[in-house]
This record gives sequence, C-alpha cells and structure tokens, in this order.
Amino acid sequence: MTRRQTTDEERALFEQAVGARKSRLAKRKPVAAPEKKAAKRIVSAMPAPTGVDGATALRLKRGKLEPGARLDLHGLTEAQAYRALVTFVRGAHARGLRLLLVVTGKGRPLPGDKPFDLELVARSRGVLRTLVPRWLAEPDLARFVARTDEAHRRHGGAGALYVYVRKKRP
Repeated sequence: MTRRQTTDEERALFEQAVGARKSRLAKRKPVAAPEKKAAKRIVSAMPAPTGVDGATALRLKRGKLEPGARLDLHGLTEAQAYRALVTFVRGAHARGLRLLLVVTGKGRPLPGDKPFDLELVARSRGVLRTLVPRWLAEPDLARFVARTDEAHRRHGGAGALYVYVRKKRP
C-alpha cells in the first residue's frame, strides 16, 4: 500500500488548523554542519572545574583543614540569614579565602512525649540547616561555591557546613 501525496490545499488547511507550530508536512531544511553542533554540546556539557581534588576532599572530611572564616547563623531569621550568607560568601571570594565554616545549628530536638508527626519531624530539623545548602546551590551563590560538606565534629559536625570557595579568576 502506498501513501498518497498531500495537496497544497490540504497542507494549507493543516497549517491553519495547527497554527504557528511547524507541521511535519512542511518541507524540512537540511541540517548544516552537525559536527560543529556536536562539538559545542560536548564542551558545554563538561562540568566546570571545582578546585577540590581527592586529597583536599579527604583532608576536608577528616577536619584537617582550618576554615579561613566562620559565620554563625544562630538566632537569625531566614531573611537575615540569607543576606548574611550572601555577603559572607561574596566577601570571602573577593578576599581569596578558600574554606569557610557556616554554623547553622542542628535544630530543636523532637519532644519525647508527642506522638510521631511527619510534618513536625521535617520542621524540627532546623530551618537554617535545611535552607543554607539550598541557598548555596542557587545560581547567585553557586558560581562562588565549589563544594559543600557537613563539617567535621571538631568544627560543629551536623550543625555546621564547610563551604569550599572557588578560586578567583584573574
């Protein structure tokens, strides 16, 4: 069985019904230089270098590196903490500091006499403890941050974060 050819009138009716979308019936333009497009895709898909190699990551994990600066967010509201974090990270990057310590706190413990409540569990972990890693991953700060990790026990453990800052570009 062979397919019949569409007429110009049928094609015009179809394009009118579909609107601005391109139809499959419209003649396709040949794709020019696919090698160049593929090369561009490969280059743009490569992750930016973070500046954290295996040895540095291991020293971070073991708490062997001393933070260059420390920010304590205890007692701040979300808005105040966000402004303080942005200012702190940008300032540290401008000064050429590489390792920062951001203390968020662990949050309030669950009350022992209350029945289990999933929403209460999610809220009790600490608002800043949850939000700071999200803020650091946002585009505004992510361009300065190479890596974030939970701090070593001697630097605050689960209540603090290491923020490894990218090198300044000349």
